[in-house]
Amino acid sequence: MICSKFDSDAARLCASFLIEKKIVILPTDTVYGFSGIVGGTDEQIRRIKGREETKPFIQLIASPESLFDITDDSVPESLLKFWPGALTIIVHDKKNGDSTVALRCPGDEWLREVISRAGSPVYSTSVNRSGKPVLKKISEIKTEFENEVALIVDAGDSADAVPSTIVRIEDGRPVIVRQGALRISRLQHEKK
Repeated sequence: MICSKFDSDAARLCASFLIEKKIVILPTDTVYGFSGIVGGTDEQIRRIKGREETKPFIQLIASPESLFDITDDSVPESLLKFWPGALTIIVHDKKNGDSTVALRCPGDEWLREVISRAGSPVYSTSVNRSGKPVLKKISEIKTEFENEVALIVDAGDSADAVPSTIVRIEDGRPVIVRQGALRISRLQHEKK
């Protein structure tokens, strides 16, 4: 199924598919992403993408405050000021302190509404087969994946889109992992 992001019912429709643990392709403020509700959809996404079993997915959250439901790590204000936005922050998962989770509060208000309606963080990973270039034209996305996902949300091409910047928190200090859409030249190494 395909719908336009600009349909009045699109956010509700997307959330209903996510709640049912179906995989959808959503436009984000960076690139299109395979998305599924956290907890029970990662294997489906991996099968579609052909991705290594050990590589984790970014989790999109509805609000910056949702961060504190997931981690006890101290995240510097110098980073939080970029949320909502194209910044992914890797923190320790409070449910399993030995593991980390990559979180992003997207800059797109519509997408945050979808996540809020779904009632849970949502996995997001770029739309492409593992090892292949990210697809940015909606026509290519439809051709390649329409028969493998429950829903594609069309927001037009994302030709100039760049993936998010990724920062890891190490001992309360931010370390740039990937420079992406958000250009960060220097991070303050402050602690809260």
